[in-house]
Formats: sequence, structure tokens, C-alpha cells
Amino acid sequence: MATNDKKPPMPASATGLGDRPKRWSILDKHGVLEKNVTLLAIFAFLVVTIGGLVQIVPLFYLENTIEEVEGMRPYTPLELAGRDIYIREGCYVCHSQMIRPMRDEVERYGHYSLAAESQYDHPFQWGSKRTGPDLARVGGRYSDEWHVDHLRDPQSVVPESVMPTYGFLEAKLIEGEHIQDLMSTHRFVGVPYTDEMIENGFQDFLSQSNPDSDYDGLLERYGEDVNVRNFDGQPGISELDALIAYLQMLGTLVDFSTFEPDASR
Repeated sequence: MATNDKKPPMPASATGLGDRPKRWSILDKHGVLEKNVTLLAIFAFLVVTIGGLVQIVPLFYLENTIEEVEGMRPYTPLELAGRDIYIREGCYVCHSQMIRPMRDEVERYGHYSLAAESQYDHPFQWGSKRTGPDLARVGGRYSDEWHVDHLRDPQSVVPESVMPTYGFLEAKLIEGEHIQDLMSTHRFVGVPYTDEMIENGFQDFLSQSNPDSDYDGLLERYGEDVNVRNFDGQPGISELDALIAYLQMLGTLVDFSTFEPDASR
């Protein structure tokens, strides 16, 4: 029997040669924006505006955005100077001060960070970058001597550390002649430094690093839990003194054994 080897022609829909109408996908439509700079800028502005309003508008309907927490206070003059050194040396680049409410972070670092703990920070040290550990609860965890050794030679106490040395801080003494101006500037942006605090700022700066001084006024103004001692163990007030004073108070102001968060507002 003869066979017919001639195959039937393929339909136009299979070859793609037909006259089917072109279907525009969402990506094709997005291409119009990508090729028109003005149109892209307009739509980008609209998206950012809507996103900003979604985040900002609800804040106007809250009674307050930062709950009051017992124990919080402004930084002492020496701690404030130490915080400026912390920022100047870029410590925040590798160490955040923000413990997120996730199990692994809470078990490692302690209670999750509260907004109230940063209410006097300008700028705050929250972030997600951690080359080293989070420092939100580092206060009191190590001795002053440990901090001195760590800043002089980080690898001497943490062999795997990639932190550079900061031993030069103990060689630079600070006089504190501008500390009252610094406190006044922070009061201008909302930190509740009183006239008495600013007036006694220089004396409080000197007193905190000298346990033999008359520091009763310092404790009266900032609380009985203020650390008063020679932090680096050397004569004079060095930048290392100020930095350690700052580090030793981080996370120590709130008593989390009695803290109870406010209900949703």
C-alpha cells in the first residue's frame, strides 16, 4: 500500500506566523516608565509620598510614640563626651545598639531595645550592621580594666577580633571646657538638661572620674547609680576615660526585672 509522506501544514498559531494580536504584559507597560525619565520621576515621587504617609500619619493619632520608662535620664557630661568620641571614631559602623525582639538576639544580648532608651540620643545608634556584637547592654558586663585592654589591643582579649586598636585615646587628655556648650546644644534639640545641670556641667565632668572629689551634686542631679571612678586608672581625664564611662552605662538605666511594657495605645 502506498503511503503519503506529505505532512499537513502546521497551524499559524504554532509557528508564530499568524496574525494573533500582541498581548502586553505588566513588564511591557513598565518599560514605558523606564524609558521616560520624567514619567519615572513622577511615579517614584508618588510611591515615596504614599509610603511616607502610611508610616507618618498614624503617629499623629497615638497618645505618645515613646512610652515613659522609669530610670531613664540624660547622659552625664562625661558620658556625653564619651558618646561623641564613640561616634567620632566610627564605633557605630560595626556595633549597633539595637536588640530586636527575636529569640536569638534576646538570648544573646538581653531584653530587646526600647525606644525610650534612645530618646536622648542625637543621633541614635540603632542599625542592622554588626561586624562586632551589639552594645546596647554592654554596660557592667566587663570591668574597666577589660575595656582598657580591649581598646589598647582588641586581639589580646578577643583573638578573633578584627577591631583596630584605640590605645591612642588614653594619651589624649580632655579638659571639658566646651562641655556646657555641648549640653546646651542637646537641650536645644529636646534633651531635658536643666539650668542647674548645665551650670554645674564642668564640675560634674571633673567629678565623675575622680572618686575623691565632692560628687554628691552629680549624684543628686543624675541619680545614685552614676558610675564614679577613674575609668582608665591613669591621672587626668583622657578620651579613654570618657569612652569607658559611656560604655559602662549602656543598658543599665532600666530595671528589666520590674519593667512592664504599656498596653497598645
